[in-house]
Amino acid sequence: MTSQDTPQEPQGEDAATPHEADSTGASADSADATGAPADSADATAPSAARTAAERAQDAATRAQEATAKAADELKGRSKKLFDSLSARSRGEVWEKPTGEFAKYRSAWRAGMRCVLQRVVFRAVVNSAVTPQAQVHRRVRSIRGPFVLVANHTSHVDGPLLAISLPWTQARFLSTGVAADYWFDHWYRRIFVRLMMNAFPIDRGGSRKHSGTSRKLLRSGVPILVFPEGGRQQTGTMADFNPGAASLAISVGVPVVPAAIIGGYEAMPKGRSWPIPGRPPVRVVFGEPIVADEGEAAVGFSSRIRDGVKDLYDEHHDEVLGSAGPGEEGSA
Repeated sequence: MTSQDTPQEPQGEDAATPHEADSTGASADSADATGAPADSADATAPSAARTAAERAQDAATRAQEATAKAADELKGRSKKLFDSLSARSRGEVWEKPTGEFAKYRSAWRAGMRCVLQRVVFRAVVNSAVTPQAQVHRRVRSIRGPFVLVANHTSHVDGPLLAISLPWTQARFLSTGVAADYWFDHWYRRIFVRLMMNAFPIDRGGSRKHSGTSRKLLRSGVPILVFPEGGRQQTGTMADFNPGAASLAISVGVPVVPAAIIGGYEAMPKGRSWPIPGRPPVRVVFGEPIVADEGEAAVGFSSRIRDGVKDLYDEHHDEVLGSAGPGEEGSA
């Protein structure tokens, strides 16, 4: 037999023996017959997709839970800080007043006001009435701005509240006064600004000074508001306008309720000077009130009025004796 007739052996690793070829073919046939590998691949792909989607969903859920937890913790810290009215940061985080508003936090003006209020005006008040003051301990711890809300009994209510409030809280206290009366003449304007750190309030539909009270609060200046809108006509407390409550909610400051007992009896509307005999007048500052989360201004205003009313009723008999005509208890 010649070399041409000699069968050639397969060369290289890629060559397969007939047995291996048969086996491979059988395997392929078997695979085709059972369809296992193809079906397994098809089944794995959706499963992997579902797993990835589930992982993504779990991650999103965890992120949402973490965000909610962080928000709750921040809210808790803010509430704790807010409840701690003595926290130093409450007196430091407010905007620095500039321009026209800088005078409301002027140190030299505050010093002059201290002399006028606590020396001159106190001597005048003491000669006409018998003033008394009672201050809740948490009022003394307030740092930063607040809204002081009181019933309005007479023309001396503003200065009386100012001299009754501890100086730490009263130092920059600002009172809103009618712009068309107190700010139209230079001598009146100087007087109320020096005596009461006053800011103008528009009447008759004008909005020239709109937003002043809010800007003052944001500048760290506490303000005094009489939400009845005017002096009492009969000694009975009127309904409160929700403006003070809305202001406190919008800026995020506490409200200090105050009741003036005996002011109307000492100097009813129509008199320019208290009645003779130095009648007793007591100013009571209650515990600061903070709006609940999501509380509407009308509801908060109602709570504030109730707070002032409770303070009045609690001290009425002690200051004025048994209730008589014009008593607040009928309100």
